[in-house]
Amino acid sequence: MPNRNVIIIGAAVLLGLVAVIIANAFFSGVEQRQEAIAQQQQMARIVVASQELAFGAPITTTNTRLVNWPADSVPAGAFTSLQEATANRVALRPVVVGEPILASKVSGKDGRATISANLPAGQVAFAVPINDASGVGGFVRPGDVVNVMLTRQIPGDGSTASDKMTDIVLAAVPVLGIDQIANEKETNPAIGKTATLQVDVMGAQKLALATQLGSLSLALRNVADQDVGLNRTVTARDLTQSRLYIPARGQGGMAAAPQRIAIAPSRPRAAGLPQPSRPAGSSMTVVRGGTATEYEVQRGR
Repeated sequence: MPNRNVIIIGAAVLLGLVAVIIANAFFSGVEQRQEAIAQQQQMARIVVASQELAFGAPITTTNTRLVNWPADSVPAGAFTSLQEATANRVALRPVVVGEPILASKVSGKDGRATISANLPAGQVAFAVPINDASGVGGFVRPGDVVNVMLTRQIPGDGSTASDKMTDIVLAAVPVLGIDQIANEKETNPAIGKTATLQVDVMGAQKLALATQLGSLSLALRNVADQDVGLNRTVTARDLTQSRLYIPARGQGGMAAAPQRIAIAPSRPRAAGLPQPSRPAGSSMTVVRGGTATEYEVQRGR
């Protein structure tokens, strides 16, 4: 009986080895045939994603594969070897199924997913404070484009706390992250406390100063809209159609008394006295210190 068990185990091991050899031969043959087809059709072999990859997802042999690709249209930075593409790398940006794995979209061999790896040359990441109102109700997410607006007090010795102005500090600024979320796939609204923006060095200096001068607000814009638009300062006068204003204060801190305008009551005239001529149409009477003067009111056309 023991000899029979040994024979059965040995036969199972032998069959397993044969199965492994046949499988390796099959897959090797498939790979060789694909390479032969690629050579015949002037195709290249590059690594693409076989599964959706989120920000920070490790690049492995289970979520990537080699495919034939036209040799004259291979994207820059594409990997031609699974071993090189999966060498302790992670995705720096979301990758969809069938999309080539590019060096610009994955980390180095250190395997760290950082925002700094996504920054183009000459660009920096700068975080600004936001809340539910200034952050567009949580609808600003990584990958969006925004305008940054600054609201502050109007400069000048005569301005008061209610004298405000708003300027667009930067226009069409990419959003890299909200709080610690940098995944562009995360599109659900969420209230954050900080927004990390991609700007140049001068833009970062403007934002650093703007955060000290007043309050910042983000305006969400269409990603495809390249028109920066008219950038002008908006004050309280732009919020109304009228031109109302408070006159300058006189000496002693008292405001200059406005000219009094009133409608004088009609007074009876003595019989036989000539009646003064009255302007045709509507009129108004201006009383200055007891003397009434009547003026014709011209209707606008």
